[in-house]
Amino acid sequence: MNNPFIPVCKKDMTNRGWEQVDFIFISADAYVDHPSFAVAILSRTLESYGFKVAIIPQPNTKNLEDFKRCGEPRLGILISGGNIDSMVAHYTAAKKKRSEDLYSPGGKAGKRPDRPTIVYSKMAREAFPDKPIIIGGIEASLRRFAHYDYWEDKVMPSILEDSGADLLIYGMGERILKEIAFALNDGLDIKSITYIDGTAYMTEDASYIEDAAVIPSFEEVKKDKKAYAVSVSEQYAQHDFARGKTVIQPHKNRFLVQNKPAAPLSRSELDRIFSLPFTREVHPMYEKMGGVPAIEEVKFSITSSRGCFGSCNFCALAFHQGRTVQSRSHKSIITEAEKMTNMPDFKGYINDVGGPTANFRAPSCEKQLKEGVCKNRQCLFPAPCPNMKVSHTEYVKLLRELRSLPKIKKVFIRSGIRFDYLMADKDDTFLKELCQHHISGQLKVAPEHISDNVLKLMGKPSNRVYRDFCTAYKRINNQLGKEQYLVPYLMSSHPGSTLNDAIELAIYLKKEGINPQQVQDFYPTPGTISTCMYYTGIDPRTMKKVYVAKDPTEKAMQRALLQYRRPENYALVHKALVMAGRQDLIGFDKNCLIRPKNYTKSKDGGYTNGKNYRRQGSGTGNKRGAGKKGSKNDRRR
Repeated sequence: MNNPFIPVCKKDMTNRGWEQVDFIFISADAYVDHPSFAVAILSRTLESYGFKVAIIPQPNTKNLEDFKRCGEPRLGILISGGNIDSMVAHYTAAKKKRSEDLYSPGGKAGKRPDRPTIVYSKMAREAFPDKPIIIGGIEASLRRFAHYDYWEDKVMPSILEDSGADLLIYGMGERILKEIAFALNDGLDIKSITYIDGTAYMTEDASYIEDAAVIPSFEEVKKDKKAYAVSVSEQYAQHDFARGKTVIQPHKNRFLVQNKPAAPLSRSELDRIFSLPFTREVHPMYEKMGGVPAIEEVKFSITSSRGCFGSCNFCALAFHQGRTVQSRSHKSIITEAEKMTNMPDFKGYINDVGGPTANFRAPSCEKQLKEGVCKNRQCLFPAPCPNMKVSHTEYVKLLRELRSLPKIKKVFIRSGIRFDYLMADKDDTFLKELCQHHISGQLKVAPEHISDNVLKLMGKPSNRVYRDFCTAYKRINNQLGKEQYLVPYLMSSHPGSTLNDAIELAIYLKKEGINPQQVQDFYPTPGTISTCMYYTGIDPRTMKKVYVAKDPTEKAMQRALLQYRRPENYALVHKALVMAGRQDLIGFDKNCLIRPKNYTKSKDGGYTNGKNYRRQGSGTGNKRGAGKKGSKNDRRR
């Protein structure tokens, strides 16, 4: 077989001696045969069990024949909206159209429609009316219940209702898809496959289901925000493989039925997946189009774990991958690294060894694999659980093994580091080795905010924990004789964040000399607790009211405050400070964020704004300031 890639057309099938495939996999991403891309993992998994799979990446939605390019499949059609949500891929948090799509050839936008899971499902049904349609991926997973759609600003039904698909896989789908494939191969009708954990389906009769959690209907959550919050609370309460129940949500004259989550993969199952024969390359059909940019950061990266018990409220991971951490064996990871070093374009650098959270390598406590995660207790929030196992020993050992391999110059860690988990570890060996071996000049971390009120609603640790981490990071680097910095990820306009909170964050940035180049306005994506807060103004965990900045001008002001130094943000920052009654931050004092409007420099070294407002240094006016030396600093800021 000359072509190691999975077939993408009839010619590829013919070269393999195939007349018909078992499954067609339609994806909104370009085809990259790398284990960081879901379509590659799932297709290779099916292939490993003897099923014939063809991939149709980014089909032309104006031409039904493009959906038929690989003929009619024997068993069914699989559909994924891609590695990231299509609406996030297409639009900024301000709902402005993005100019690029890193998961498309040449990084060009426009290769996939909005909500491709729905569009592809409808076209696949038209092309193959009698074949089962199974949807999955992040887009389908987070829309499996009735959900608030930020882009339409309304509550939409389950994606199963809108797409007309037969079955939905939520979460990580390898084992689930294998069970479905064998069931279809054994002759079961897709309508009979209602028993597999990790799946959801629509039915006209749910009376036969026992011991289920029934949540408010689509009609109820659409008209009543309190009912919506109750629905989300129960969805999260049942999102556990060990203690979770089947969840039922009425939709008009039918019922959405979600079976309980699938159990996490074992280490051996995870190892098996990553041992499959990925080429780790972009399909050659994209070569003339400039390749696929998304491969650049991950081609020489290693996924070492899945799941995250950090459970930030604005993050979809807890509702997709789950809170139970699963990890690969050292042998599996070392084998992948060794294969990597033999690739012709490998330069000696592994870009990452991690997952959703790099320094999570095991379930947070002993009881999770038997009893599941706690229903009313987070592992790290509001403080680390006393039962949580805190150790980086195994991860440090893995990193040392990787560093010792021939041909490897440096192993970076670029996945998120949970600094609160790191600070809970009394042994600072990992922090020392992180600073010494695994970063280069700077470490990106995600405190997100400094207001404890906002952090509480984010599900993040208090600002004190971040300050302690900053101190420890500086101390370790001083001991090592390294000048390395922290680059904080920050978020504006998260539910609970007021204009005053944003101003306090700006003051903190000023005090610490931080000038963030990138900030993120809160993005209400489907399926998160924070999105529920944004839509309802209610915290579903407590059912208490939450302040939400929805006015576009206020949101713009909060964002501008995080980059108050930028000239283009001056008007918004000035307006925010006046609105909040913080004119004390407008002036020439070293603690001020911005200068007054229309000020000019006077001949004697002071400043005036035309209203006889003068800065100290000229001998008159405001007593605040730092003289001529301060004026030099003013020009620099």
